[in-house]
Amino acid sequence: MKRLLPMFLLVVVLAASSSARAETDAEVAARKTALDLAGAFANDGFKTRDGHWCGTVKPHDHALVAVNLYAGNQYWFSAGASEPSAKIAVNVYDETGKQVSTETHNTGDKAAAGFAPENSGQYFVSVDLLEGQEGSFCLIYSYK
Repeated sequence: MKRLLPMFLLVVVLAASSSARAETDAEVAARKTALDLAGAFANDGFKTRDGHWCGTVKPHDHALVAVNLYAGNQYWFSAGASEPSAKIAVNVYDETGKQVSTETHNTGDKAAAGFAPENSGQYFVSVDLLEGQEGSFCLIYSYK
């Protein structure tokens, strides 16, 4: 048992250090783009959540983020991409993988999907690269 404790602590430290990586310049630019879009929803009373997700999306592929949402709230998921990504889309899926109906906004390197879930639970938000080359993206969400 005493031998396992140091190994467990090493794994925890490595996991913590890898998740605390610095964002790239492209991810910072994508976050700025996403925040600019989310600002439009703030005019309608939506509050932007502090957290965000950044990463890389490839052509004809998507990045998937799991979120817990609550019935009675309204949500907007805003994403921004950096060069050389040309056109992205945001879609939302329920816990069974079925795409939910959303309002959408799409202007090339900015995209958003908004909806009000009927049931509380886990949902999945995808950021899809529709046109362009592999690039960085950032996803944030707003609620009211």
